[in-house]
Amino acid sequence: MSANDDRDPLFRYDDPVFADERLLEITHLPGPDRIVGRDEQMQRVADALNPAIFGSEPNHLFIFGKTGTGKSLISRSVTKRVISEARRDDVTVKYAFIDCGEQNTEASIIKTIAQLVNDSSESGITIPDRGLGTGDYYKRLWQAVDRCTDVTIVILDEIDMLEDDEVLRKLSRAGENRRISDSSIGIIGISNKIDFPDHLSERVKSSLSRDELVFSPYDANQLVEILEKRRDAFHDGVLSGDVIPLTAALAAQEHGDARKAIDILRNAGRIAKKQNATRVTADHVRDAKEKTEADRFNELIEGSPQQAKAILYSLTLLTENSSEKEFPTKIIYNQYKEVANRLDFDVLSERRVQEILQEQNFLNVIQSEREGRGRGRGAHAKHRLLENPSIVKKVLLRDSRLAPLEEGAGDTDNTASTGSRSKRGDTADGRSERGDSGSDSGSGAGSSPNPDSNSDGSDRDDASVDEDKNRGPLADGEQAASDEQSSVGHWS
Repeated sequence: MSANDDRDPLFRYDDPVFADERLLEITHLPGPDRIVGRDEQMQRVADALNPAIFGSEPNHLFIFGKTGTGKSLISRSVTKRVISEARRDDVTVKYAFIDCGEQNTEASIIKTIAQLVNDSSESGITIPDRGLGTGDYYKRLWQAVDRCTDVTIVILDEIDMLEDDEVLRKLSRAGENRRISDSSIGIIGISNKIDFPDHLSERVKSSLSRDELVFSPYDANQLVEILEKRRDAFHDGVLSGDVIPLTAALAAQEHGDARKAIDILRNAGRIAKKQNATRVTADHVRDAKEKTEADRFNELIEGSPQQAKAILYSLTLLTENSSEKEFPTKIIYNQYKEVANRLDFDVLSERRVQEILQEQNFLNVIQSEREGRGRGRGAHAKHRLLENPSIVKKVLLRDSRLAPLEEGAGDTDNTASTGSRSKRGDTADGRSERGDSGSDSGSGAGSSPNPDSNSDGSDRDDASVDEDKNRGPLADGEQAASDEQSSVGHWS
């Protein structure tokens, strides 16, 4: 800083590492020349939206693919280009991008779409943040769409997280039901669950005619090209020659996640800067990989009930201390009882633990699959971590309530007792989770698709069915506990 510079000396005004760090932000929308390996998918999205350029209704589209395969990027990029081209013919196209992982209720989605497309100087209406019912928000949405746009494109990211799919039916049939008359609405739904449409209600399936598109993972060479397109986020000469190939290789080890690759590269630069290094090296990349994985897992479990964390910790212990990577519910439950007792938590029923595992599978925290036991012996669920167990353990132990687990964390006695003690484990919202209730909702997943339902529709595996057969009528004390849980209601 020069002698005549009166800027606050507390802060740095030069960045020895980054030339433009914004190029590495997840929210950054790169230009078409920076998009790699998605020409075919881009054309398919363009074909679906093409009618919007002329003011006609676009085709609805569902896009599937794993995290970091470019689904949201391509959807937003093509939509922006549609808006630009339509403007040449005086056609007004607007779009609303909704993250259903954050906004999943019908009212919040409709309100947000209305706020994004509305121009009060044209519509003469306002869209307040609160104070209106769902029906009133719909009325204002229809008014805003008709008065402010010719075409509205609604992009619903993580569409599988919707609390109620009725919003899809109402949006897709707005014109047919004469809710709007001077405009049209197109829907792009994005999900990493290819079976999501199977779980839609019959009313929605019959009304939502759509195209479908699958994005395959990037390979290592494509990841290198993607990162090279962002090299100018750094000053010339800052990146060592092996940084980009190593970053791409680490990201490709799982499923070709471009978002993870970019996160690792950005974190490597930040670590180098924090160390006052003038070059970003392979060591910075390796440190950045661990930080990126920990940050991502922390986002996934942020706000999760402590009972869910105890179950995840149990699966982590099993993974660390076994050559196996997948474990049936029964084994996880035995380990969980040990963990719950050490934490002085209520010991949940095996059925409840199975439900929480299903919810964690739905939220992409773990992966669960059903496996046959042989002819006439039914099937059971097996569960595995999706992240490195050392990362999972490190993140889980950030919760002070799980701190006692740091002592003797390697114990994995799977011959635990049945956990007959009745204790309370505080959940994230301060309420207690009862051991014999299967009705509470461990992670707020709501009506998540259930990979482990039996033919009778119950959310249980064979072990819990056997448990119920042998159980008989509730004892007086159990009935009292069940009644108390019913009076508390659901927690999330």
